[in-house]
Amino acid sequence: MSTTIQERPHTTAPSTAANVFISYPHGVPYRVEHDTETHCLRIEGDRHSATWYLNHSDSQLALTWSASGIPPRNAILAAIDAAFAFLPEARSLQLQVPEAMYPTLRHAGIVVDDSEGVPWVPAELFWQQSGVWLPSPRPLPYPQQPVVSAGRRHPRRPPRPEGSVYRRHIPWLNTTLSFHVLDLERDLERFNRWMNDPVVAHFWEEQGDLTQHRQRLEETLSHPGVLPLIGYFGNQPFGYFETYWAKEDRLGAYYDADDFDRGWHLLIGEADFRGAPYIAAWLPSISHYLFLDDCRTQRLVIEPRVDNAKMLRNLARCGYAHLKAFDFPHKRAMLGMQLREHFFNERSWIPLPPHPGSAPRPDPRFTR
Repeated sequence: MSTTIQERPHTTAPSTAANVFISYPHGVPYRVEHDTETHCLRIEGDRHSATWYLNHSDSQLALTWSASGIPPRNAILAAIDAAFAFLPEARSLQLQVPEAMYPTLRHAGIVVDDSEGVPWVPAELFWQQSGVWLPSPRPLPYPQQPVVSAGRRHPRRPPRPEGSVYRRHIPWLNTTLSFHVLDLERDLERFNRWMNDPVVAHFWEEQGDLTQHRQRLEETLSHPGVLPLIGYFGNQPFGYFETYWAKEDRLGAYYDADDFDRGWHLLIGEADFRGAPYIAAWLPSISHYLFLDDCRTQRLVIEPRVDNAKMLRNLARCGYAHLKAFDFPHKRAMLGMQLREHFFNERSWIPLPPHPGSAPRPDPRFTR
């Protein structure tokens, strides 16, 4: 049974007994409806329909397969994804599925056993399951081979992906956030309009005509260490994200860059998507994507202008530490850094209050 996703980027989910979430394990959409009165998760997608029970009484969160037979692995991932979305304060959940499934789930790092042999899914581990959010994750890390470019020694980087690279349903917006690799012909005019927007131009200082911006993007696309992305809410492009390997970037000269550190720049081109609910969605999601893209990436870095107080404040709420101010030739910047351990252990995919979507912290019922 295929699922059609209804995108509503400017509305919030209705407050009813049943809430809807969309999960995308391995790029396949699963619609999950949560009935809070019956504690049921009704899942439909990829010719599959089933009901799970989600119980969060007695200081525990348990997700239970309710039918006979073996549920598809994608359906399990969708059920877990939705459970953590509906109860974002939970640090783990007890997973109850047919016994034959546990060895595979343990091997994948989805399930771990406690001291009494009870199988649990820690949120910290589950959110590192790249196949839940990446349509085409790499089956293994790209092999390492040292190379030298522009006088810098670094690992050879994998080929640039194409199309959609990340999807995440945002409950407080009732829509899906996605990142797509920039396509020069499709995105040039949009990029040009965004760069000439006064708000963007104040920070980027790259105003120009179509010819200038075509040359600029062609140069970006020729660099194997840079991955330019267009962010979407539903079907609406809203911003540009330029991700890079820090070792090859100019920033690598200003701190002790590791081989797999990643960095990013951004601009939000559409004014309608500059509010706090959208920041709470895209800022942790670009971090999440970069950590999922290569399991060897332990640190993310960013270098906003030191006078960009709003950006610095939002970075802090999403787990970035402000390490030092320093001087580029063209600006005074702040070095921000996010650690993999901090991002997943502190569940930084949900920003700290007062951002929309923030979970109550801490909740003593879910401290396992």
